[in-house]
Amino acid sequence: MTQAAPAMLRADAAPPRSRGLLIGFWVTTALFTLQMGFTAYAQLKLPQVAAAFAHLGFPDYFRVELSWAKFAGLAVLVAPVPARVKEWAYAGFAITLVSALIAHFSVGDGPQSWGWAAGTAVLWALSYGFWRLLEAKSAPSAKRHSSISTDD
Repeated sequence: MTQAAPAMLRADAAPPRSRGLLIGFWVTTALFTLQMGFTAYAQLKLPQVAAAFAHLGFPDYFRVELSWAKFAGLAVLVAPVPARVKEWAYAGFAITLVSALIAHFSVGDGPQSWGWAAGTAVLWALSYGFWRLLEAKSAPSAKRHSSISTDD
């Protein structure tokens, strides 16, 4: 047996990632980041969005603070950062989207006002779900490598 072992049988090889999972992750994450990026920009620049924040009862400084937090979270989602940092960014976006829906419901807004937040929440859920699946596929490799002892 002089042939090299296939990549899937070697101990140092990472498990194969599903191409469909990667495509699903990047498509939904791209759509999510575009949507959240636009809302962050709109919150900073468009007077009608500032008026919507006032309608919801939020102070003006919160609109600015939330916009910059969104930009920071978006950078984390697309950057190669530790999984724990990415998890916190996803958690922050979940809190933001649920809070937006609650704020709209509490003032009696209709679907024309809260529909975008609901649609963005669906994109968030898909992006997060794909990311978790990709993390789970790569976890056995990380676990295997972390159990290697250097004590000889």
